Amino acid sequence: MLLKSSRLIGCPVLSLHLGGPIGRVVSEVVDPENLKIIALNVDGPQTGDGEHGDILDLRSVREYSNIGMIIDSIDDLVSRGDIIKLDEIMDLNFNVVGLEVKTKKGTKLGKVVDYSFDPNTMEIMQFTVKRPLMKSFLDPELIIGRSQIKEVNDYELIVKDEEEKIKKESGRKDFVPNFVNPFRDGKLATNEATIKDE
Repeated sequence: MLLKSSRLIGCPVLSLHLGGPIGRVVSEVVDPENLKIIALNVDGPQTGDGEHGDILDLRSVREYSNIGMIIDSIDDLVSRGDIIKLDEIMDLNFNVVGLEVKTKKGTKLGKVVDYSFDPNTMEIMQFTVKRPLMKSFLDPELIIGRSQIKEVNDYELIVKDEEEKIKKESGRKDFVPNFVNPFRDGKLATNEATIKDE
């Protein structure tokens, strides 16, 4: 089951050690290399007093349920500078929402307004794209799957061209049914010859 990104923002973070909530998710950290949510910025009365509160590395989450994200202890939260790889990704300031969506040939499809992710792997699986004004009359939103993405950069999401998709599909071998056509049977042809002779 896929979840919308809007389910993350405001989601309570609960500590088993304290037996209750320690804060709420303010924003997510997405790795642009693999389009995976790797951490969450958490803010609340029990978190640090940094600019964005503390950071929850998703490897520390025990369970993601309808009541919130459950972690062992408030000690699972880290601060900026604790994990170098996480700092490097956060310095990129990459945000999926707001990215322009274009085809490889440069045709504008719209802007990402939301996305859906797999709660087990935290990979972004689908992008909801709001269409430009003129195209929105026929189709206000597009859903683009992860498999259609060719490239991601700071400002754009590049997707496969429709023509490329058609060429790929036409390259498949045609389906050959494995049943016998009764009208092509040799017996039918013999019967027709008998009828003509009469």
